[in-house]
Order: sequence, then structure tokens, then C-alpha cells
Amino acid sequence: MRLISFLPGLLVVLILFGLYYKSRGILGLKPLTSLLFGSEWKPLKGSFGFFPFILGTFWVTLTAMILAVPVSLLTAIYLSEYAPRSVRGAAKSFVDLLSGIPSVVFGVWGVLMVVPFVAKLAGWLGTYSSGYSVLSGAVVLAIMVFPTIILVCLEVFAAVPRDLRDASLALGATRWETVKHVVLRKGAPGVFAAVVLGFSRAFGETMAVLMVVGNMAQVPKSLFDSAYPLPALIANNYGEMMSVPLYDSALMLAALVLLLVVLVFNLGARITLTRIERRVE
Repeated sequence: MRLISFLPGLLVVLILFGLYYKSRGILGLKPLTSLLFGSEWKPLKGSFGFFPFILGTFWVTLTAMILAVPVSLLTAIYLSEYAPRSVRGAAKSFVDLLSGIPSVVFGVWGVLMVVPFVAKLAGWLGTYSSGYSVLSGAVVLAIMVFPTIILVCLEVFAAVPRDLRDASLALGATRWETVKHVVLRKGAPGVFAAVVLGFSRAFGETMAVLMVVGNMAQVPKSLFDSAYPLPALIANNYGEMMSVPLYDSALMLAALVLLLVVLVFNLGARITLTRIERRVE
């Protein structure tokens, strides 16, 4: 049984080793720093700069989290602390349904609804955008991570003992003060874990994002610029990689970078979560 418990970790190590092994071709020819911080992506000329793709991934993911976290957290607080039981049940069913929708459906919805809206929004703000932009990808991603954050937060709030709420109310605190000083304080580690799970979901999402962000290898300078996240780069180019030398190796390196970033964030989140748990206790 102990050996089985180590299998997930061993699988991650094997994947990392496999991606590194396939990346050796390009790593042996070009310095890693020039690959990570290079801005030119021209595979036919042997230029493989990942910087625009790395920044595009962070732009879309961080913007999505800025949009998703406040809405998800307030929704979870309302459903947990204020909503009648019937409303809570109906809302949870809707959130469950939202989590089961395939990502390609979100992508199609983004192309039909979000992209035109963002193009009009840019016009109202006095700038130009085709709509295929960082903001479109962030809006679609934010909606996709709503269920993850809301459902985990609901579980966290439900685990807070009822006695603590009753004691706070008995001391004269309002319901909102009880939520702020008791429920959120006690559930802080779980809320943090919910946000990290949502971030991980958003960071690695591929299909919906590549349909709405424009897929242009450039460093975005605003929310209305097109971007090209790493998952979209891999998905769009994997089929044609065999025709260009080093293309295979470059895409494997992109996958390796993507996996390492997710692992680093998850590890950092785990360390922070442990510290928060100790502080709350």
C-alpha cells in the first residue's frame, strides 16, 4: 500500500523525465535563457523564443483569477450563510452542471458572445480590438473556474463548526461580522486551496482559450491585445512539428516549462497553506 501511495509522485517524475529527454535536442543547441526570454518565434528560421507565450499564459490566467475569485467567493458566502436551503440546492445543481460542460462548448460560446462584446467594449473605450484578446480568454476562463472555487469554498464553509457561528452571534456580532471574523478566518486555508485549484485549472486550460485569444506570438500590452498561451501553442502546432527540425523538441520544452510552472505554483501554495493552517490553529 505504501508503494501505491508513491505512484502519483513517481508518475509526475516520469513525465518530467520524458519531456526533458525529448527536449534535449533544442537544449543542446541553444541556451535555456535565450529560449525562455527570447521574443522571436520563427521555427522555419530556427528561432524558438518562448517569452511571448509565457507572458501570454500569465496575462490570461491572472486576469481570469482577478475576475473569478471575488465573484466565486461572494457566491459561496451567500449560498453558505444567507441563502434558503431550496435556493442553495438549486444553485449547487446549476454549478455542478456548469462544471460538466466541455471546454470546447465554452470556447464556442466565447467566440459567439464574448469576442464580439469585447470588440464593442474596446470601441466604447476609444481603442481597437478584434475581440480575440486576453480579456476574452480571461472571461471564458473565469466562468470555467467558477464551479471549482465555489464548490470547494462551500465544502470549507460547511466544515466550520456551527457552535462558532452561534457563539459569535450570541456575543452581539452581526451575521456579516460573523462571516468575516469567524467563517472566513477559520476557512482561510481552504479558501486559499480553492483559489489555487482554480488557478491550476485556468493555467492548463487549452481548447477554450485557443479559440478566443487570437493566437498571436506577441507580448500583450493591454487586455485588448491578442495573446498566445503555452497550452494553445502546443495544441495548435503538435501536428505539424515533424516537418521542421527541432520543432518537436521545442514543443516538448514548452510542455516541460508549463508543467514546471504548475508544479512550482502548487508547491508554493502547499507551503503557504501549511503556514496558514498553523497560524489559524
